[in-house]
Amino acid sequence: EGGEPLTSRSFEVDRAARFTKGSGLPIRIPVIEMIEIGAGGGSIARADALGAIAVGPESAGSEPGPACYDRGGEAPTVTDADVVLGRISPEHFAGGEMTLAAEKSSAAITGLGRAMNLDLDTAAVGIGEIVDENMANAARVHAAERGVGLEGHSLVAFGGAAPLHAARMAEKLQLSRVIVPADAGVGSAVGFLRAPVAYELVRSLYLRLDAFDDARADALLAEMSAEAHALAEGVDGLEETRVVFMRYCGQGHEIAVELPPGPLGAEAPSRLREAFEADYAEQFARIIPGAAIEALNWSVTVGAPAPQAEPLGETGSSPSPAPIGKRQVRDAAEREAREVPIYARADMGPGASLDGPALIVEAATTTYVTARFAARLDAGGALVLDRKT
Repeated sequence: EGGEPLTSRSFEVDRAARFTKGSGLPIRIPVIEMIEIGAGGGSIARADALGAIAVGPESAGSEPGPACYDRGGEAPTVTDADVVLGRISPEHFAGGEMTLAAEKSSAAITGLGRAMNLDLDTAAVGIGEIVDENMANAARVHAAERGVGLEGHSLVAFGGAAPLHAARMAEKLQLSRVIVPADAGVGSAVGFLRAPVAYELVRSLYLRLDAFDDARADALLAEMSAEAHALAEGVDGLEETRVVFMRYCGQGHEIAVELPPGPLGAEAPSRLREAFEADYAEQFARIIPGAAIEALNWSVTVGAPAPQAEPLGETGSSPSPAPIGKRQVRDAAEREAREVPIYARADMGPGASLDGPALIVEAATTTYVTARFAARLDAGGALVLDRKT
């Protein structure tokens, strides 16, 4: 929201129950808010106890990897389903540096289909639909927990497999725009390299607003600020952010409330209540009038300023590229195969556009543009998929 990622004070890994808080191993570190759902290209498909298709969280990883890697893997994975569905062109995979064994994908998924009385194509469609629904449902749950509606938002796809599935996921979520940034296949690495250096300190100091000691709070924040700045010595242009974690007395979870710069002062209780209730109402659509509020933890973060994006300028009007090939792709929504052109992303200049269905290949990923979307390249090198009117 507003160009800022959501952050969290904790993160759970290896959840025993998907989407269920408290069922995983908690890690108490500041992180970008994420939901782990086990929906990567290596996620393994199987028949569950009810005889339905289930995907993940078990993964073939990169070693041995999907069956089509021909490295000893035999389990049917999402990548194998994408190969069978035609979304992945074996000759264009990884920029042509790695040859996929498409027949191994067919054999792996045929084995799963035989156990469920499904033919090859139906089993592959089922795997794709299940993993896409898993991702779409995760987005719905996350939005509901945040009190945010999905309408009007854009879906950003990064990683090797996400651009293959993003358009179908957007259809399920009724979103009108998908963005596939430049270098999307290595998006995590790009983000890691561009992320500004930052140091965060957290200290506990329990204070109720109806018995607030602003002098103690100011002294703690000043001490933390000095320590954080010492840790960041040598970093230019430091910016400081201060946050307090607050809740209504007796609640089990806190929300983060950003603090203004400078001393809190005698007016702190009223200002903190106002800020807390504004954030609380935004998240839960209500407040508890007159209820006691408590502050538990205080955070000071100092870091280099985030890199500023350069203005994109005019998009241009490059001509549509010529296809470099074509292949049969089975569409999950239409349940039928059709001949789809293949385009090279490198052949697209700013402003170039094309209608779906189409495959747009590059070294680190492939973008599948479904028939309900049209794609264009913006001035920043991002593929923008807009739903056709």
